Amino acid sequence: MISVSLPDIGAFATAALACIGVGQASAGWLCVERFAARARLSPANNPLPPITVLKPLYGDEPLLEEGLTTFCQQDYPDWQIVFGVQSPSDPAIQVVERLQARFPKLDIDLVIDSRDHGPNRKVGNLINMFPAARHDILVIADSDLLVRPDYLRNLVEALEKPTVGLVTTLYAGLPAEASLASSLGATQITHCFLPGALLARSMGRSDCLGATMCLRRETLAAIGGLHALVPHLADDNVLGLRVSALGLKVTLATTIPLTVVPETTLGPLYSHELRWSRTIRALVPAAHAASALQYPLFWAAMAMCLSGFAVWSVGLFGLVWVGRALAGAGIDRALGGFLPGLEFSCPVWLLPLRDALSIVVLLAGHAGSKVEWRGHGLYADTPPPPDTQISEFRPAEGLRPR
Repeated sequence: MISVSLPDIGAFATAALACIGVGQASAGWLCVERFAARARLSPANNPLPPITVLKPLYGDEPLLEEGLTTFCQQDYPDWQIVFGVQSPSDPAIQVVERLQARFPKLDIDLVIDSRDHGPNRKVGNLINMFPAARHDILVIADSDLLVRPDYLRNLVEALEKPTVGLVTTLYAGLPAEASLASSLGATQITHCFLPGALLARSMGRSDCLGATMCLRRETLAAIGGLHALVPHLADDNVLGLRVSALGLKVTLATTIPLTVVPETTLGPLYSHELRWSRTIRALVPAAHAASALQYPLFWAAMAMCLSGFAVWSVGLFGLVWVGRALAGAGIDRALGGFLPGLEFSCPVWLLPLRDALSIVVLLAGHAGSKVEWRGHGLYADTPPPPDTQISEFRPAEGLRPR
């Protein structure tokens, strides 16, 4: 009789998980290929209504001026940019003033307002900025994005489609500098988050991804305005749920901005990714747990250890590594040319470390709910039902800055 030990069972089980992970990586690669092919098409030559871009700022982040410059160089006939800070000593003010000097014909406003409206300081900043917005189509964009000249055109094209109420975008990672932490952070965004988000949409999800949120003023008013979002760390999720509750679609624009990964050491990167992990776990715990399948090199390494480094498990680890590398290279090739000179290649030799770090972050995400966001302690929350009235929104006790 052939006896099978528990370590053998564990080795075979983790090997199976590794194979599933490679399959998922390949499926994500295919999704990126298809999306990138659509994104390369020029936007339709439809009427282009005026737009207000709201850009909340906090400090002089790496590549801040380069990123904001891309918003000032849009191929668009009429757009306003409203920058907002909450301190008169914020160094981002100097960056905005330089942009105002470089682009004197562009409609650029700067709002400096220290009023605090709730635990989500980004949304509080947006509330202060909102009275300066002059147009009915609003784009809320993170400060760390670099975008193509047709970014606004793509957003409007998506928003003009029937029953669409909210437009969001995917994004790829751009290391702020050539460091281990920046490379690990960028590959997590480009080669795990991006294909994973597309794969999830292919299976019916329609999440709002908060780096870009484009909607009409009337839609924002219908969901309770910005004040409905300020009690929540995951403001993008709440916005998406409320727009969907109106019977409107949340859709992707066919453009892929870059988001800067500013962390140059592992400590800040871990803290940032832990915030993401705990926020996602609070919102969609089952999907958060299932995301462990995205890291097949970890499972292949577990299979090696449990099998006592049997020949088959070492070979499997090598094949899984090749599979992950091919998927990463394919994604790089699909995204090539979106922002010439700024493409980031998959760091093949870092993939085992990346998968191991991702599992550590995933496990830590289940160990608590406290997160650090720009120097403030917050607690990840589960948003209330999307049909909750605005008067019923109250900051959860755990969400208050500590």
